[in-house]
Amino acid sequence: MIRSVALVVVCLRKLWPWHLAHRHVRLNYLAGRRTCAASRRRRRVLRRCRILADNSVSLKARGFFLPSGFRPGGFLEVRDGVVVGVSDDPSPDLEVVDCGDATVAPGFVDTHIHGYANHDFMDCDPNGNRKILDALAHKGTTSILATTLTASTDSIDKACAGIARTVEERPAGSPEARIQGIFLEGPFFTEKHKGAQNPAYLCDPSLDKLRQWQQSAHGLIRKSALAPERKGSDAYVRGAAKMGVVTALGHSDATCEQGRHAVDAGASVFVHTYNGMSGLHHRMPGLVGCAMTTDNTYAELICDGLHVMPAAADALVRAKGWSEVALVSDCLRCGGMPDGDYMLGELPIVLSGGVARLRDENNIAGSVLTMGGAVRNIVDWGVESLEHAVAMATIVPARSAGIADRCGQILPGRAADLVVLGADLSVRATYVGGVLVK
Repeated sequence: MIRSVALVVVCLRKLWPWHLAHRHVRLNYLAGRRTCAASRRRRRVLRRCRILADNSVSLKARGFFLPSGFRPGGFLEVRDGVVVGVSDDPSPDLEVVDCGDATVAPGFVDTHIHGYANHDFMDCDPNGNRKILDALAHKGTTSILATTLTASTDSIDKACAGIARTVEERPAGSPEARIQGIFLEGPFFTEKHKGAQNPAYLCDPSLDKLRQWQQSAHGLIRKSALAPERKGSDAYVRGAAKMGVVTALGHSDATCEQGRHAVDAGASVFVHTYNGMSGLHHRMPGLVGCAMTTDNTYAELICDGLHVMPAAADALVRAKGWSEVALVSDCLRCGGMPDGDYMLGELPIVLSGGVARLRDENNIAGSVLTMGGAVRNIVDWGVESLEHAVAMATIVPARSAGIADRCGQILPGRAADLVVLGADLSVRATYVGGVLVK
């Protein structure tokens, strides 16, 4: 009997290592405690913050571009997609993302852009529009004015409706660039400086057309361009202002005096300064001279080194001051695309070596510039400091279009639309509403 019991004990010891039993129980107990503690911590964090993991974060960076100036070091706190503020220490209940030697700026604001990634806002395609917005977000641009061009009244009407639909169908929390409004670039231009605008549809300014387009746009039109020498321009400028629409001057052969007259009526922006307008001459200052010498106006500038040479960019910034020069891309559908044949409205264009030209006239049709590239050029050319260059691509264009109440600055309570810039000014990351663009 004793021998039988001993045999059973030996067998049981082989099946189960009793000398390790206490250790197994202890590990399981500790694991259980750790699991429960972690679960309690997660519940406590979620209860305290009421946050979603993908739009709340603490960004650690070399510095931050704030309205008060550049702030070295610290942590930018974002909760529920909204900026809380910058502090010396991280919030203990938020994930910290270390950006290393990078800096954090407001997301770029492009107030003159026609398309990207082989799509154009004149295509009247909300799905295509969304692809533009997604691609732009990857390049650091978080807010835009979707820009039309000279076309038939019906085509512009449909484009406005398509843009409005894109805005209204934007998925909540989507990390794509935001359409903050529409810029009507045309059709109220002069043929001499039409550029890549279709001359078949050029006409005098019409408030009736603006009202029609604004209705189709569901009130999204924020800016409209014209040549001030055209009949009815002054009345249009004043009428547009009553509708909350900024008037820009461009594609024009106006004299400096005609330009100033339009500014006195309320016009406040110059479309891609130097390009598509009467130039500066010592006896005839033209619209360029008007842009350089009028106070409280904004001059758009395409800093790709093709539309405007560095010295000309420097001259404009010296004349107006950086706070009145708005960097824009004027990017076409061929932005981000390989060399080849494309369309700009009804006009064929050719992209070759980074230059987009009208196929039949060889005129420059527009750019393939990104806002990040514009900032980098302004700094590399020695025109302005990085701090001012960032402002020229964010708050200055936002102010020029009357949308500074919603974008262009890192402020408490604002949507956390941010761009992370490397030491080489490359775009390392973009956040839209606190959500990382992937």
